[in-house]
Amino acid sequence: MNGAEAFVGTLKDCGVEVCFANPGTSEMQLVAAVDRTHGMRAVLGLFEGVVTGAADGYGRMADKPAVTLLHLGPGLGNGLANLHNARRAGSPIINMVGDHATYHLHYNAPLTSDAQGVARPMSDWVRVSTSERDLAQAGAEAFAVAQSYPGKVATVIVPADHAWNEGSAKVAVPTLPAPAKVPADAITATAEALKSGEGPKCLFLGGRALREDALVQAGRIAAATGARLICETFAARHQRGAGRVAVEKLPYFGEMAQAYIAGLRTIVFCGTEPPVSFFAYPGKPSFLSPPEAQLVRLASLREDALDALTALADALDAPAQPALVQQAALPPAAPGKLDAANFGAILAELLPENAIVSDEGATQGGASFVMTAGAKPHDWLQLTGGAIGQGLPLAVGAAVACPDRKVIALQADGSGMYTNQALWTMAREQLDVTTIILNNGSYAILNIELSRVGVQNPGPKALSMLDLRNPEINWAELSRGLGVPAVRVDTAEAFREALAEALAAKGPRLIEALL
Repeated sequence: MNGAEAFVGTLKDCGVEVCFANPGTSEMQLVAAVDRTHGMRAVLGLFEGVVTGAADGYGRMADKPAVTLLHLGPGLGNGLANLHNARRAGSPIINMVGDHATYHLHYNAPLTSDAQGVARPMSDWVRVSTSERDLAQAGAEAFAVAQSYPGKVATVIVPADHAWNEGSAKVAVPTLPAPAKVPADAITATAEALKSGEGPKCLFLGGRALREDALVQAGRIAAATGARLICETFAARHQRGAGRVAVEKLPYFGEMAQAYIAGLRTIVFCGTEPPVSFFAYPGKPSFLSPPEAQLVRLASLREDALDALTALADALDAPAQPALVQQAALPPAAPGKLDAANFGAILAELLPENAIVSDEGATQGGASFVMTAGAKPHDWLQLTGGAIGQGLPLAVGAAVACPDRKVIALQADGSGMYTNQALWTMAREQLDVTTIILNNGSYAILNIELSRVGVQNPGPKALSMLDLRNPEINWAELSRGLGVPAVRVDTAEAFREALAEALAAKGPRLIEALL
């Protein structure tokens, strides 16, 4: 075998089955290796941000890594924003990044760069192979890192000569470490804090604590203690809907979030850290927990949330049945002109059971989350790192991971333009994704933020930088040009008809909702 064949073959033996790719000349041996590896699916993205975002969506739904194939440091650089989101989500991802042959680097060819330096900020682990024989070992190590609970971003930089040189071989699949467990003393201390603490209390949940099985345990704890269940504003994967344990969502704006939890006197954190304001604002606090509250860490993102919550529920002698189970409920949808409220109500009405929602709806999408609380059971994926341009690629990866489930991408118009190439991949792979563009012709959130940072009476230049109407973006035409059938709607009646038709079909569809 050459190095590339041993590397890709080792990944396949580890259980990696999908390669999201945007290769170049230095990766041709890796392309050939993927081609020759039986059972390794290749999915092409026309921009590296699509590739890395798709790997994030795949990792969130499959709970194992896909591998990306990226072209040198600049190609990796193009994908960094969605690797930032993936890292914040705790998603398992392996990046294989081609580089110039080792003997070619010192000539400083046009695409020469510090690939390690590009990789480090958005990777949990970076490794450059030292030879063609070492390349497979680097792949096995990368897999072990990526599968560290709940997941990490592992990057292997592959010099071209290590890929094409013969004399390599696959290596053994590594033994994966068990998830870190919360110490028994921490369980005991948390139970005591919940039993003895005076005043209102809550479990503040994130990460794997928002999976269905962990939420059952959180509901048991709520039943035993009367604690509220609140979760982080942007969750990697939240399993919710009728019949599942309901969790309150912390508001986005810092002062609203601060007021939301102001009365709490004991806050237990599991799978996440104490909340902070998304940005700094003049005269407003960054740390949001009440100063008089007792803050207790049960489990970090990197500790087994299900095990910790189960142990805590048992320590409290909690009842077997959880509290706060969500009842089925569908809000009414007002007829007429389409707005955020009737849009969300219709989505809740038609949402299929076991659907996956990739939510980058921004200002217009917030009502949809509230409206769908009592819809059929589903998974809701959000923008964990705040780097926009995630929603469409995330939907691609989720659809590849779960081909038997309907994926719905709620996508704001402005951030959708960052990675609209994902529509082409949906068409090429015939992925079962219904994309809904929430088109208000504006970076609406920035209009709000402009006033929140104290800007008074913004002038036409400032406002023009937040406006998307000159020229108007026609998403339906753009979608059709990329191979995805599309319609435009502006009334509740038309949206209901279009969504029902799209959900009944198999394969990609786009609805441009004019709000």
